[in-house]
Amino acid sequence: MKMRAVSAQVLLLLLLLELVRARDCTGSSRCTGSSRRYTPDWPSLDSRPLPAWFDEAKFGVFIHWGVFSVPAWGSEWFWWHWEAEKLPAYQNFMKENYPPDFSYADFGPQFTAHFFHPDSWADLFEASGAKNIRYGLYHSLLEWFHPLYLRDKKNDFKTQYFVRAKIMPELYDLVNRYKPDLIWSDGEWEGPDTYWNSTDFLSWLYNDSPVKDVVVVNDRWGKNCSCHHGGYYNCQDKFKPETLPDHKWEMCTSIDKMSWGYRRDMMITDVASEYSIISELVQTVSLGGNYLLNIGPTKDGLIVPIFQERLLAVGKWLSINGEAIYASKPWRVQFEKNETSVWYTSKGSTVYAIFLHWPESGILSLESPIATSTTQITMLGIQNDLKWSTNPGEGLLVYLPHLPPAAVPTEFAWTLRLTGVK
Repeated sequence: MKMRAVSAQVLLLLLLLELVRARDCTGSSRCTGSSRRYTPDWPSLDSRPLPAWFDEAKFGVFIHWGVFSVPAWGSEWFWWHWEAEKLPAYQNFMKENYPPDFSYADFGPQFTAHFFHPDSWADLFEASGAKNIRYGLYHSLLEWFHPLYLRDKKNDFKTQYFVRAKIMPELYDLVNRYKPDLIWSDGEWEGPDTYWNSTDFLSWLYNDSPVKDVVVVNDRWGKNCSCHHGGYYNCQDKFKPETLPDHKWEMCTSIDKMSWGYRRDMMITDVASEYSIISELVQTVSLGGNYLLNIGPTKDGLIVPIFQERLLAVGKWLSINGEAIYASKPWRVQFEKNETSVWYTSKGSTVYAIFLHWPESGILSLESPIATSTTQITMLGIQNDLKWSTNPGEGLLVYLPHLPPAAVPTEFAWTLRLTGVK
């Protein structure tokens, strides 16, 4: 299976918190730059500018929390692997742990959320680097075992019983009732956008919905849409372009490298390291993307300590280096792959060089910036200017400060602020 879907008997809404350190939008021109009306076709819908808050945000937290958090084993695709594919590991897990007549629906009453305290979650997410919290919803178009969906699928999606009776009324209700700032669509890959009536919904969303001026959507609106149509592009889970894309994009990934939902069988080797998370964040933002980091709470509503630790590590790093991340733009050069691995961002005329490895010589070579008579270089987290010289070849040589380990701003991924460079 090429992508992730919601494993639920009825639609489960999974909370998406897009973490924003940007101003709120107070008017349509401020958010989208346009007050035009959009027709239900891709050329028109694709021409809508993204509300500014999304590009300024850069970092978000994805939350997969649902009935699959009760068995909490294997992955959030538990129901599909068990009932549809009948994978031996899942079959054996159920035989060893539950009675023979146990159904997926029987997990429902055990999804208690007994220790769910939203204020504590919000405090954690703020500590992970958020200044404001915007509300978004994950929404799966398909439902694996819904009889109307299976009927349409059998008819090669020439009928729309499921869409008309279930999905579209649901989507309109969700927007009117909850007014999300972001809709993270998924589960689109078996049917075309014409089956899902995606363009009709999006034209209403952009023109007449209560969130028309601020709402952001992704690109999963039909099997022909990913990386081609919609709002920003996901393209695929854990998408990593190698060069600067010409369209706003997002990398979504999970702290648990093997699953999006909480797993009781998670091993420490399955957990992404602080270095790998922050490195991915830096690389994503340098290439113009947003970084969406997933956690899976337990059925009781707890965020396990290892996930808290990773989120807090991101927050600690952003507290020092966030100037180079929030509301930044890609520079004319995005990266230099050398022994230090340097990634660039910019704000106006200021350039930020984030290097992932400290050079043994203590001298950092930057190939791309061109010095001028007003060039100044500082390291975020350290007050004094750094000494530098022009490289006999090209670029600059920056003489890094000689500091005891405790005085270095961060353990990895250090940021230089360069002013007066070309």
